Amino acid sequence: MTTAESTPELLAQWDRQYIWKPFTQMKEYAAGRQIIIDRGDGIYLYDIAGNRYIDGISSWWVNLHGHRHPVLGAALREQLDKVAHCALASLTHEPAIGLARELAAVLPPGLTRIFYSDNGSTAVEVALKMSFQYWRNLGRTDKRTFVSLANAYHGDTLGAVSVGGIEQYHALFKPLLFDTFRVPAPYCYRCPAGKRPETCRLECQQPLTDLLMEHADEICGIIVEPLVMAVAGMLVYPPAYLRRLRELADRYDVHLIADEVAVAFGRTGRMFACEHAGITPDLMCMAKGLTGGYLPLAVTAATDRIYEAFWGDYADGRTFFHGHSYTGNPLAAAIGRRNLEYFREAGIIAGLQPKVEYFQQQLQRFRELEHAGDVRGMGMIGAVEMVADRRCGEPYPADRRIGKLVADRCLETGAYLRPLGDVLYFIPPLCIENDQLDELFAIAFDAVRGVTEGREA
Repeated sequence: MTTAESTPELLAQWDRQYIWKPFTQMKEYAAGRQIIIDRGDGIYLYDIAGNRYIDGISSWWVNLHGHRHPVLGAALREQLDKVAHCALASLTHEPAIGLARELAAVLPPGLTRIFYSDNGSTAVEVALKMSFQYWRNLGRTDKRTFVSLANAYHGDTLGAVSVGGIEQYHALFKPLLFDTFRVPAPYCYRCPAGKRPETCRLECQQPLTDLLMEHADEICGIIVEPLVMAVAGMLVYPPAYLRRLRELADRYDVHLIADEVAVAFGRTGRMFACEHAGITPDLMCMAKGLTGGYLPLAVTAATDRIYEAFWGDYADGRTFFHGHSYTGNPLAAAIGRRNLEYFREAGIIAGLQPKVEYFQQQLQRFRELEHAGDVRGMGMIGAVEMVADRRCGEPYPADRRIGKLVADRCLETGAYLRPLGDVLYFIPPLCIENDQLDELFAIAFDAVRGVTEGREA
């Protein structure tokens, strides 16, 4: 509800006047219509005019069980009556302890040490610094850089950008970054080795093998988004590739760092994407769905082997000097712990399996569209890569803004989707029902067809 002092028009004016939005050209945004969200309920968001939108991207991939979830809301209210925050450096508290214990019980075997931070970027920064210092603590000063994949995205702080590979986001900041090695990504639709899925023998992995053979002594670790490279366009690759990375990391004595910020907590149909490959990374980064979309919280999980390299007397100089003011915030940790308990109590992962099958089956309808070059997905993640020429995969010119036009049309007809270039993707809350999924896909299907084939809405 608005008052006379804050009408919709005034709110929109103040929004344009004061807020600088992420990943947004503000001149373009200011010229459009400001949609002011008033509330959420389940999979829906409602604006101040009462219009309803399916939250097709889980409010940037964070919402798992729906907006205003009673279980998570109760956990927040209960903790508010105790303590909102205290420093975790020389003190501790039950929510942080409880969440760490819950995580250790469900993480891939061997990930036992939990380091808290604030968001996905900081979780990655922690992992990079831990890996680097691990080798320093062992006297391996020759190891000083990392390997990442082309088209990778690991966050927007400078260390995370250094191991990123999205030119549009990262190229400008190159003078500020540290040098890394980069190898081709397993982009199956546009295979760097020129293979088709039926003839694939993981040839795209060979440049990494060659690099490690020559430079392993310089490399601290390999960082990867397991099975789905999200910001690159929801690029899905086979578990065999991830297993090969684990084998190579072991063979050449480098760390495997799994950035599960986008894919953890059921998004791929399992609790963690690494489970599909049956591997345990040396370090794993998590955020987004950790609190089910309530408060910022991130975790970097490490093995005992990593942790023990930092153990010693203060004078040994092995301490990990890294932290954040809100590290392990009690409010966020209490919700995170309750989130994991709810996964277990409600049997979320087991219950997802028929929904995953339906999701992926219905997603295939987009293959009917003339300009759907690739349709891909895994678990409760789906994507449609729109192209100018389907026969050869020719992309649209960037200035056509096809993805944005499609998203705008979706918003007009009741679905909030935000494309990655010309890739329209879907990551709805896990609680979405089949009929709601039908509605989401129908809105998106009509929008893609309307924009790419010049049809009226």
